[in-house]
Amino acid sequence: MVNTLSLYKPLLQGLMKLAGVTPRAVEIEPGTVIHFWVPSATTATNKPAVVFLHGFGLDGILTWQFQVLALAKKYAVYVPDFLFFGDSITDKTERSPAFQAECMAKGLRKLRVEKCTLVGLSYGGFVGFKMAEMFPNLVDSMVITCSVMALTESITCAGLQRIGFSSWADYLIPETVEGVKKLLEVAFYKLPWIPDFVYRDILEALYFDHKKERHELLEALIVKDKDFTVPSFTQRIYLLWGVDDIIFDKEEVRNLKELLEGKATVHCIERAGHLVELERPFAYNRQLKQILASLYEDGKEN
Repeated sequence: MVNTLSLYKPLLQGLMKLAGVTPRAVEIEPGTVIHFWVPSATTATNKPAVVFLHGFGLDGILTWQFQVLALAKKYAVYVPDFLFFGDSITDKTERSPAFQAECMAKGLRKLRVEKCTLVGLSYGGFVGFKMAEMFPNLVDSMVITCSVMALTESITCAGLQRIGFSSWADYLIPETVEGVKKLLEVAFYKLPWIPDFVYRDILEALYFDHKKERHELLEALIVKDKDFTVPSFTQRIYLLWGVDDIIFDKEEVRNLKELLEGKATVHCIERAGHLVELERPFAYNRQLKQILASLYEDGKEN
């Protein structure tokens, strides 16, 4: 049987091209290639750059498809795939969020992006915070969705207890159809009915490749509590959250806001879980547009 996701992706890619973005492979260095969706030649003007960083479950364009459609007309939208997702690959052994951040920044520089707003979901938020810390001249502002500054041991313990898993790999790298179902049930406030064959297709299309490397990425995420320090961020930061996220819940967003010491504002979307950008795309886009408009009012940053 034909895989439904394999059928959907070419249709989605065609739609993205109509919206004004096109795929591009960017060689960071020999052996390391990052796949981006970038503004097409006809839409690449002096629009403000918005970079979307995906989570651990899906690649970039599957995660952010509704946001690209909503924003590509007004903003220069960039959607990378992290290493070992989509078509991004490296022969290096480094697996840390800092390495992902470095590759993203180098890729954006090669695409001539001098300054941008990052929009990071979950794993993309971890990498986004690293990019803001390491490359403050590139990252002007951030919108963080359902993420934390670093995945410490205590945050890991509390999060895994809430979702009923013994490790992040058990949850995020499913081995079975039931594992995919559970992953999505946890990530949504109210998951719509999906036939079993679609779960099977998702498993085959998204979770069979790069298992070893993804396990290593998750291992590299965990930070000992005693080793965690809060960087000094210069960027404007917005926390755009699904109220019913149980992976990083209301307490985590409150803690994150406190760590940022008044530099962040919280914006919430009701009846939405961890994958809020997919579950309630219109509500998410409405708030994201308001945030971006406040950043780029009158066509220039404040």
